Amino acid sequence: MRLRAFALAALLAGTTLCQGARADAPQPKAVVDAYISLAQSMYGDAASGARDLSKAVDAFLANPTEETLNAARAAWRKARVSYQQTEGFRFGNKAMDEIEGRVNAWPLDEGLIDYVDPKSYGETSDENPLYRANVIANKSIRIGKKQVDASKITKKLLSDTLQEAGGVEANVATGYHAIEFLLWGQDLNGTGPGAGTRPATDYSLQNCTHGNCDRRRDYLKAATDLLFDDLTEMAKAWDGKGRARQDLAKKSTGEGLATILTGLGSLSYGELAGERMKLGLILHDPEEEHDCFSDNTHNSHYSDQIGMVAIYEGRYTRTDGKVVQGPSMAEYARAKAPEEAAKLEAAMKNTTEKLRVIKDRADSGKEAYDQMIAEGNTEGNKVVQDGVDALVAQARAIEGLVKKLGLTISVEGSKSLDDPSSVSK
Repeated sequence: MRLRAFALAALLAGTTLCQGARADAPQPKAVVDAYISLAQSMYGDAASGARDLSKAVDAFLANPTEETLNAARAAWRKARVSYQQTEGFRFGNKAMDEIEGRVNAWPLDEGLIDYVDPKSYGETSDENPLYRANVIANKSIRIGKKQVDASKITKKLLSDTLQEAGGVEANVATGYHAIEFLLWGQDLNGTGPGAGTRPATDYSLQNCTHGNCDRRRDYLKAATDLLFDDLTEMAKAWDGKGRARQDLAKKSTGEGLATILTGLGSLSYGELAGERMKLGLILHDPEEEHDCFSDNTHNSHYSDQIGMVAIYEGRYTRTDGKVVQGPSMAEYARAKAPEEAAKLEAAMKNTTEKLRVIKDRADSGKEAYDQMIAEGNTEGNKVVQDGVDALVAQARAIEGLVKKLGLTISVEGSKSLDDPSSVSK
């Protein structure tokens, strides 16, 4: 992805931000401090969700039935809600973005991990020599010129050897989507109804289906433990001596505010509107939906937006019901740039409503997200396009606020939005 730069020069060089604006705005440092507190709480909830997922996986492996598999799937979906709400912190905070690839990388060539349906998946890929490596079935695999011992499936093998093996980003061996594939299996329904239907017996030591159940169990256990480790690391990065907190402490107050708006602008525009939504709509490809094995994409997109609103408003309700609140970017904007703040709040409200339509459409059972983006589905396509348009407008409103405040940010771009004719079908 390329960066779409909004290089916006300060309005009055050498002076304070927006000199002459109302005096009742919270201090920028207080806004940044509250932003850090929100990050601690939100990533803490994400780590707790991963811990609960790990417990549910342990219970499933102890007694692999359809009931315990469904409980593990439910824990995965619940964990996704907490994590997706943190994604507004990813952009602008290097410490978060560096770990994110281990946690939420997608799309993935799932044939690296386990068995796949050759008719739908294919046998080879010109871009990825490990397209059908199937480490669960093979105790030794070749990566480039090196023969790798995979006889024991461990966290180290997954994170240090298989993740982005051979420099191929689609070799995703860790994180939510690797776990999702292991819990659901492939969704072989195309743009028809239905998600993945992996049987619980894929993990049975007595009635094993598809072979290598012992190694599949090891992989699922290692992947869930790694997810908890990585999210715990992300949460700790916001502690007193954590890297993310220290990085912000080195920035000026204006740069701290710019960091907040960078995260919201980049997630709104290039990542969510572009790579996660518009690309799939252009290609009409169910493989381009974010949670493609579980048909959970509608929830993930909506949770992203809920998280962005929480970050902007400086108010987050934790999973235990406690509210974390402090001086917010919204309060600062209302005082310093009331017109631009009003436009952004209206844009965020509209985006939340449009993504809620997508979520409600899927939750009602009318059609899943992959059906909405199907070729020829005029009504479904429009619902998704409305979400894309709202997110782009939200990013534009952020751009307007940035300009008025005299800040400089760089927002993540996307070919799907900036140059859709170049996107290969």
